[in-house]
Amino acid sequence: MIGFYPHNIGLYQEALMHKSMLAHGKSGSPLNNERLEFLGDAVLGAVVSEIVYHHFPNKREGFLTNTRSKIVQRESLGKLANEIGLDKLIRRHEQNQTHNSYLAGNAFEALIGAIYLDRGYAHCKTFIADKILHRLIDIDKVAYQEVNFKSKLLEWCQKHKVSLEYILLEETKAEDGSPLFNTKVVINGRDCARGKGYSKKESHQKASKNALHRLKQDRRLHDELLH
Repeated sequence: MIGFYPHNIGLYQEALMHKSMLAHGKSGSPLNNERLEFLGDAVLGAVVSEIVYHHFPNKREGFLTNTRSKIVQRESLGKLANEIGLDKLIRRHEQNQTHNSYLAGNAFEALIGAIYLDRGYAHCKTFIADKILHRLIDIDKVAYQEVNFKSKLLEWCQKHKVSLEYILLEETKAEDGSPLFNTKVVINGRDCARGKGYSKKESHQKASKNALHRLKQDRRLHDELLH
C-alpha cells in the first residue's frame, strides 16, 4: 500500500487505532491515532501545497489555497483511504459507529503522520505524489471544479439531524463602493463561523467553508454539536 517497508511498525499500528478501542501504551497513556492525525494533517498540507505550487506556476495565492483545500478536505481523504484499502485496516470497537464518515479520512492523515516520523518528509512527498495525486486525483480537474460549500454543510447538518441557520450580521460598503455582506453560520444554536462576500450568496459560501473547516479542526465543537 505505501510502497516501502516501515522501520517502526508500531507507528503504523497506532495510525490505524481508533480511540474507541480504549487501548493504552506501556506508560499507561491512551494509544490511538489522534496525535498522528494532528501531525499528518500539517504534513499533508505542506506536501500538497508544494506539489500544487509547482503544478500551477502562474496561479495566484487564492487559487492555490482553494486547490489545496479541495484535495485535503475530509471527504476527499475518506475516498482516497477507501480506494487504497486503508478503511479495512482501521481497528475500532464493533459497537462504535460514531462519525464513520470521518474514520477513514482521519486514519489517512494519521498514516501520513506515521510515514513522516518513520521515514521523513521526502517519503511522505513520494507517497502522496506517486501513490495518491498522480494515480488517484486529477489535479487540474479538482482545481477548476466549483465546490458548493453551502450544500456540503447542509448535507452534513441533515445527515446528523442538527439545525442550520444563516444570519446576516451587517451590510457595509467596500472601498470601491460595492456592497459587502457579513454572514454567520449557526448550527444547533451555536455560532460556528462567519464569512464576508460581495453578495449574500458569496458570504454564505465563505461562512459555510469556514464552518466546515472548523468542524474538521475543532473536535470538541464537532462532538458537542452532535450530542
